[in-house]
Amino acid sequence: MAATPTADVPTTMTPLRFALSKGRIFDDTLPLLESIGLVPAEHPSTSRKLRIPSTDGRVEFLIVRASDVPTYVQHGGAELGVVGKDVLSEHGGEGLLEPLDLGIATCRLMVAGPADVAPSELPARPRIATKFPASARKHFAASGRQVELVKLYGSMELAPLVGLADLIVDVVDTGSTLKANGLEPIELIAKISARLVVNRAAMKVRHAELSDIVSQLDAVCTPSA
Repeated sequence: MAATPTADVPTTMTPLRFALSKGRIFDDTLPLLESIGLVPAEHPSTSRKLRIPSTDGRVEFLIVRASDVPTYVQHGGAELGVVGKDVLSEHGGEGLLEPLDLGIATCRLMVAGPADVAPSELPARPRIATKFPASARKHFAASGRQVELVKLYGSMELAPLVGLADLIVDVVDTGSTLKANGLEPIELIAKISARLVVNRAAMKVRHAELSDIVSQLDAVCTPSA
């Protein structure tokens, strides 16, 4: 049974701003939000608006890039948001509370490389292509390995195929894209899922409203294993 939403926000109260990104996280988050009464008045997939109110007036959804969600929340552009743990780890989490693992949009952050290249054949200081340099640096440093990082923003699988990198660090869901490009997962860095993040200062100023949403989502989500 869906959680019962609280009473409508008083007309004098500014709606909470909720940062979301289009794509898998939004698609997986929407059913959770709807179950607690937070329904967008327009669906982002059919609307060109970047600010969409909820039908009950409690929140205003801000549609932003996935990598920008924690920045909007950190600096008060939004009071709360949903973001993948991979993006959150790169951001660092400054100024944010992370009250819930929503258990959705699950995947893995992996080291991957050419299926026909044995680890012993790699250079002593391999070149790693990734859009997650902080996570990659921390992973290899933990085992005392020296690497050269190459920051990319997409098409990571192409890098080893054209000699730009020896390995990649990227999120992996089914692994089908790796396989299609002659790559295979080598090491698990972290299991990834979407997290609810809240602006630390806003939690003090609007504690009752934010705590209510956190509690309702906690009742309907299933944290990842």
